[in-house]
Amino acid sequence: MGNTKSSALSKDILEDLKVNTKYTEEELTVWYQTFLKECPNGLVSVEQFEKIYSNFFPDADPKAYAKHVFRSFDTNNDGTLDFKEYIIALHLTSSGKISQKLEWAFSLYDVDGNGTINKEEILEIVKAIFKMITEEEQKALPEDENTPEKRTEKIWVFFGKKENDKLSEGEFIEGTLENKDILRMIQLEPQNIKGKLKKQ
Repeated sequence: MGNTKSSALSKDILEDLKVNTKYTEEELTVWYQTFLKECPNGLVSVEQFEKIYSNFFPDADPKAYAKHVFRSFDTNNDGTLDFKEYIIALHLTSSGKISQKLEWAFSLYDVDGNGTINKEEILEIVKAIFKMITEEEQKALPEDENTPEKRTEKIWVFFGKKENDKLSEGEFIEGTLENKDILRMIQLEPQNIKGKLKKQ
């Protein structure tokens, strides 16, 4: 790769993204132009990613959650996302298939990247999610999950785990698919993230 990025998206990347996301060629082309304006070197840093997330959640504090999302998509751990990684991240977090979302959710919750999840890791992500929920939304939550600690406990008990146990990816995906309540509790569903993306 050279130092200057082409203003046109390569056909290979475009085709790959059309197949793996729900976005159209027009949407991807427009987003690529915007992406290059924001990131002329063709890479998004964690700080830029946090800023983008802040635009989606102006009334909340998405920094911690954005950092974890970034980590889960920075597969080569180089501290940046290229356009393809960036679009796949946005697609999976807003409109991906349930199986893809759960694989991604597992990597999000696996904070230390060791292939299992412990209770502390669940609490860390749930706390980040709560920072993005308005006080009004928090008040509307059931009594047994209206704090990060209560929600974490409810998730952990559902999986039948003791305090220091670990959860494998298979257990996580299977258990979540079997229980819509757990699915709701482990994810953050930005209501209008795609609409906001289109306006970027």
